[in-house]
Order: sequence, then C-alpha cells, then structure tokens
Amino acid sequence: MMKLQIFVGIALAQNVWAASLVRGSTGFPGRPVKTYAECQRNTSNPLQGCPEGTLFVSRSSALADFNSIQDAIVSLLNDESAHVILVASGTYTEQVNVTRPGPVTLLGQSDDPYLGLSYGNAQSDTTHHNEVQIVWAAANNDSSGRIFDNAFTSVLTVAPTWNASLTGTGPTGFPVPPDTPFGNSDFRAYNIDFRNVFAPQAAGPSLAVGVAYANAGFYGCGFYSYQDTVYVGKLGNAYFYDNVIAGQVDFLYGFGTAWVEKSTLALRNCHGAITAWKGTNTTFTNKYGVYVSDSRVIAANNSIAASMERKCPLGRPWNSLHRSIFLNSYMDKSILPEGYIQWGITDPRFDGNTFMAVHENFGPGYDATALNKSTTLVLDDQTIRPYRSPVDVFTGPNGESGDVSWIDEESLLG
Repeated sequence: MMKLQIFVGIALAQNVWAASLVRGSTGFPGRPVKTYAECQRNTSNPLQGCPEGTLFVSRSSALADFNSIQDAIVSLLNDESAHVILVASGTYTEQVNVTRPGPVTLLGQSDDPYLGLSYGNAQSDTTHHNEVQIVWAAANNDSSGRIFDNAFTSVLTVAPTWNASLTGTGPTGFPVPPDTPFGNSDFRAYNIDFRNVFAPQAAGPSLAVGVAYANAGFYGCGFYSYQDTVYVGKLGNAYFYDNVIAGQVDFLYGFGTAWVEKSTLALRNCHGAITAWKGTNTTFTNKYGVYVSDSRVIAANNSIAASMERKCPLGRPWNSLHRSIFLNSYMDKSILPEGYIQWGITDPRFDGNTFMAVHENFGPGYDATALNKSTTLVLDDQTIRPYRSPVDVFTGPNGESGDVSWIDEESLLG
C-alpha cells in the first residue's frame, strides 16, 4: 500500500507541475533540490550542515581530505556502505570513475539550492555554469570501434567494470560478459558541471557522462559537449532533474533508460539528431529509452538561433528498436517540423518496432500537422499512459519494475 501511495503522489505532483506551465512560454518554475542545501552552502566551515563522515575535496583548502575527486572515490571501500563527498568550488581536470556498488553522493559547493535558484532554467549554455567544474578533453575519432571506444572519452563513468562501460559497435554493441555484476545502486551528483572540451564543435564522440549497469541521478548539473554528450549503456538507469544538457550530434544516446525532467536541452547546432537509441538485449521486458519531460529544447545561444530554425530533428534510430518520447515540453524554432527522422536514405534503421514519439509539447517548434505526416508517433492521453513518469519506465537489474528508490525523493515530488 505504501508503494502505491508514493506512486500516486508522484503522478499527482507531476500533473500539477505540467499544468503550471504557460503554453507558449519558454520559462518553467525553478525548483532546485534542497536535500543537501545546508552542506553545499559556502561557509567558513565547509562541512557545516553535512552528513557525518562527509569527505571534503579541494584544490586549495588546508581542510581538504583530498585534492582530487577521483582520489576521494578510490579511497572508499568496495562495499555497500554509503558515502558523501563535498567538492569545493573550482575546476578539476580529471576523469572520474565510480565502480563500487554502495551509494556515492557528490556535492558541488553552491549557494543555489539554499537560495532556491534553479540551474536547469537556463536561457543559454555559454555563460551558465556551476561553481564546480569537472573538465576533460577527449574524443573517439576511430569510427571502427575496434581500436578505441567511446568510453575512453567520458568525463564521468559510473559502471562496475571497464567492459560494462564500453559502447562497442553493431546492433547490439559491446558483448558485456553475462556474469557482470550490477554496479552502483545509487550514485548522485548535485550542482556539478561535467564538460568534455575536446573541440568547439563535433569531432567524434566526446562523452560528458556514461552510465551502465548502474543507477545514477543528477540534480542541478550541467553536461557539455558536442557529440554523444550523455551515454546510458546497458542496464543503465539515469535520471536528470533541473539540468542543462548541451550538444550538437546525437547527444542523448544509449541502450538503457534515461529520464530528463524539468531541464534545458541546449542545441549547439543541428547535425544528426538530439536522441539516438538502440534496443537493449536483456532477458526481460523493459521500457529502455530516453524520455524528455516537462523540459525545454532551445538553441544554445542567440548567435546561432537564426541559422538553426526548423532544422534540428528530435531523434533518429540508432537501430530500429529506438525508443524515445518528448512530453509536455517547450520547443523553440530550432526543431524540425516533422520531429523525428530516419537514420539515412539508404540505411533507414526504421520499421514497425521503432518508437519515436511526442505528447502534448508546445512552442513555435511544435507542428502537430507536420508531425502527423512523418515517422513521428503522436501519443494521446491513452497511449502515453505507460510512459508518464519515472516509476513507469525504470527497471531494476533483474527486471523488477517501478524501482525509483535511488532517485532523490524531493525531485519526484516536484
């Protein structure tokens, strides 16, 4: 009964939030997650208000336990214990890898949650940033997938093993060994930017984050790259709330399940599409795919907006089992009127199993007439019902449905 009450509460909260949107407006209410607001505040004692045992990372403070985020993570035992790491304001040039199974929470120092300031309510990706930046510069320029893998490039990787993190090639990707354990049960990051700065344009896959065989939630974070910004791999569950996700080519892609809520997708140009997904090869039925809900899709800045009008596809099928839905979201003039496209003229990767859909979106980039004449599915109140909320789509490593215990409850309640 308790689970049912929670699920109903989540659904009601989301409906109230959606109803509060003003049709034709580019804004949405800013509601940052305040779970760790006291700990994240900039104070003379950096650990004031933090959970007992919180580790402190800083490049300059004498109070720091570590100078590197990765060093702090490596110091944790490979067990089920939960740990919190507070990261001081600054830029950290490193790759961060989380392999342990127990919960890990990364907190970026920021006054925004305490002040009630939303990070995802952004008008541009050029000047918008958190106080904590994790930066790396790498791209996969080898199209064969045999010498390098996209996983090499990621600023942040949450996966139990190196094999689990690999993208691979072909319709099923890298053949992850069947005995691979599930990784982190509850990874969370708050008010941290992950930036892959390899080049100021698409130059091969350049991941900001990769999640596979793990659960990961991101709150008030930024993800910045140009190609393949966010990768959610096999058995990966990723939840993005009040975020900015910026890219140019297929910048939301993967095999697993991603839910983007009350966030801004910043289009740095229009090549490929916004989403590209493959069917996942599991032994149980699941609702893998990418879902963009109650969010905003806009040109990254005014200098490129005019050149992008009516050119940016919502998605294209990485294979014919692609699944993605944009629902209750604002779309500016950048969006291609037909919405989704096939992969290519000679290689469409599109058939009766392809699920590229929209529901109740709005704004100058949403053209219901054009959508109905394209490969895009327009869902009504009945057909959207199985996909209305995170609890509807996330699946556990053994096929159990409705597991959202790893998501910050405050974000689920709006």
